[in-house]
Amino acid sequence: MTQPHHYNPDPHAHPGLHIIALVEAVKGALALLAASGLELLGPAPLQRWIHELIARFQLDPNHGAIAWLVGAINPGGVHLAALVAALYGAMHLLEGWGLWRAKAWASWLGCITVALYLPFDVYALAKHPGWLSLVVVAINLLVLWVLARDLVIRRR
Repeated sequence: MTQPHHYNPDPHAHPGLHIIALVEAVKGALALLAASGLELLGPAPLQRWIHELIARFQLDPNHGAIAWLVGAINPGGVHLAALVAALYGAMHLLEGWGLWRAKAWASWLGCITVALYLPFDVYALAKHPGWLSLVVVAINLLVLWVLARDLVIRRR
């Protein structure tokens, strides 16, 4: 006769949560690093880089996404991008900390964010089928399963 499975609040009992926590912390740290870089560098190097891309690939700087990007790279746009990157980074660091500590709210946050990404991942897989798109969908489904399983076990 098997014993009923009881939730153990010890975060060390959940290696899947620790792996996801580490990935989230790395994503958060990289986003904060990117935000800092944007603030430190400002728009000038980005504008030079975009103009090099336009020249190298003979892109039309007056139409499409490139025209929008050229117009968006200004001090205000760079500050906004840095703010968004910093908020994204802080959220992922907080989620990583919460998952490491096996907090239910962190599993909920992870489930919600992965569920928001999945339609875009599936769309990318449909538009550009290949092993990389398939791996991204598979990893996100695995993460969703681990986090949802954690929440289901907590309810029991």
